[in-house]
Amino acid sequence: MSGAKTRRQTAMAAAAEKQEAAGTQKVVVENGNGSAHLKSNDVDDYPRENIYLFWPNIIGYCRIVLAVASLYYMPLHPRTCSLLYSVSCLLDALDGYAARYFEQSTRFGAVLDMVTDRCTTACLLVFLSSAFPRWAIIFQGLIALDMASHYMHMYATLAMGGSSESHKNVDKSRSWILNLYYTNRTVLFMLCLFNETFFIALYLLAFSSPFLSPGLLQQVPDVAAQEIHKGAQASSSVVGQIFTNPYSAGALELARANKMDSTIPWIVAGVSLPGMLIKQIINVVQMVKASRWLADGDLKARRAQGLPRKSKAA
Repeated sequence: MSGAKTRRQTAMAAAAEKQEAAGTQKVVVENGNGSAHLKSNDVDDYPRENIYLFWPNIIGYCRIVLAVASLYYMPLHPRTCSLLYSVSCLLDALDGYAARYFEQSTRFGAVLDMVTDRCTTACLLVFLSSAFPRWAIIFQGLIALDMASHYMHMYATLAMGGSSESHKNVDKSRSWILNLYYTNRTVLFMLCLFNETFFIALYLLAFSSPFLSPGLLQQVPDVAAQEIHKGAQASSSVVGQIFTNPYSAGALELARANKMDSTIPWIVAGVSLPGMLIKQIINVVQMVKASRWLADGDLKARRAQGLPRKSKAA
């Protein structure tokens, strides 16, 4: 009897040792397709995360909603549009702070942030092109520069620096101005702020400055134009008499003439102009440096392939 008890105790002790060893060793798990991979039990110590619901990305979604709402009000409601657009831009700084505070910096969030910035600015510049037709080529050029510069910089970073490299990691040896722009948060924030503020000021001037839009009051009768110019709101009957379609180009001009004072937009535009110009210079530098980086990589790749082939002597 005692011998049987000893054997039972020995078996129980061996089973306990196996369970303990299984808790510390990696086990082989077979997939449904027959392949196998190693899985460590300590993976279970990490909670499941949903990248799409990280706080910085939620802020990014709010930015998109505000930007779309500002675009909806853009043609006829400058005050509402400017408020929504400005809040969307200011949240750009908050999502970066949230990413650092909650330790939730992700590549998805970085791309979401960049795409939102590029699209919102491009949409505003498209409106400015229609508001100031004589300067349309300048706004179209700014859109092309912004898109090309950031795309080439991002592509060069991924192609030459690797998939784990951030586009904000720019060494001073490549460009001191890009290094300062991307590593100094104050410089980055202020230049982006001045850039967007300048375009918002131009947008408000499209509704308030006949100097920039000489045809602002052309389609409005003289008496009504004088009253509107003084600040009186245009009644719906006037709109109905002059423009049968509230979404026509003429209605847009009347909305511009639905008077705003241009003093503050002029001041804001003047103050933010230098920052906007510096931002465009950085875009040019960024595009040039990315082009050179890609070209250098192409040269190294061709030399590794033995290209160009040496011509055989006759």
